[in-house]
Amino acid sequence: MTDLCLRSIERISYINTYQHEMHSERITMELEAILQELTTLTPGYFPRQALQAAIAQREAITPYLLTSLEDAPRVLARMEADENYMLPFYAFYLLAQFRERRACPLIVDLFSIPGEMPLNVTGDFVTEDLGRVLASVSGGAMAPMKRLVRNPRINEYTRSAALDGLVCLVANDLQPRDAVITYFRHLLRGGLEQRPSFIWDALLDSCIDLRAEELLDDLQRAADAGLFEDFAWFTKVMRQSKATPFIELRQNRHYSLVKDTIAEIEWWACFKSQPAPPPVIPKATLPSTQKVGRNAPCPCGSGKKYKHCCGKPG
Repeated sequence: MTDLCLRSIERISYINTYQHEMHSERITMELEAILQELTTLTPGYFPRQALQAAIAQREAITPYLLTSLEDAPRVLARMEADENYMLPFYAFYLLAQFRERRACPLIVDLFSIPGEMPLNVTGDFVTEDLGRVLASVSGGAMAPMKRLVRNPRINEYTRSAALDGLVCLVANDLQPRDAVITYFRHLLRGGLEQRPSFIWDALLDSCIDLRAEELLDDLQRAADAGLFEDFAWFTKVMRQSKATPFIELRQNRHYSLVKDTIAEIEWWACFKSQPAPPPVIPKATLPSTQKVGRNAPCPCGSGKKYKHCCGKPG
């Protein structure tokens, strides 16, 4: 091989290596910028471009999103200390959109912390979307949601969201309806603590959504024990329902998997510009030495007569 050919090959190899290094450096810089923008909320600003870039670089950003959910007590403490800390919220939705199964145990750990802190720092996310996110990252497994349902030490809204997640699996053909019905039967026959609470009403709602007529006897026994607030609602819905449960479930946004992070959250109030409050115009006060006729226009500029404005007695 001639020296000229060897030099050409070396030059091509050098150019390829240089281009690869430059590409890697550019990607790293982009990730840093994305993460910086997704970490802290700027009120009134929606980070659309950062989210689009995160989705485009799914493989590169996923480890960072997973890390943001690791060590549940630390995550909750930071969210409690800084109400503008947003990275975990973005991680919930992005990892759900990515169907990232490694996120499932991290999210379950976070919401398994006893007490009210998980609900307090995540707010409406629990009641609106936690079940959908869990179903989206579960890979179709029921066990993670069962872990939350059976834990009496955590917030009842979180446990209710886990029930929603189980119904979501059925709605999206990730679990057969019979599997979830069997689990609900287990809950009705001693799998839940035997005292009235919100989780019992949530279970009844889930049975309604699945049109679980085969559980009627078990539900009736729980109703007779005073565990439901309004059991009559169940029988009423059963009588009136005409559509099959699968049709209604698939039409219910509450039981859809997360498909588009941007569409899911862009409407949140924190991303909307808040109108400035109207200016407060202080009422003019008159020097005590100034004499104003009672029928004269009030000097404060209100347009009223002095006697009906600043000149009112008392």
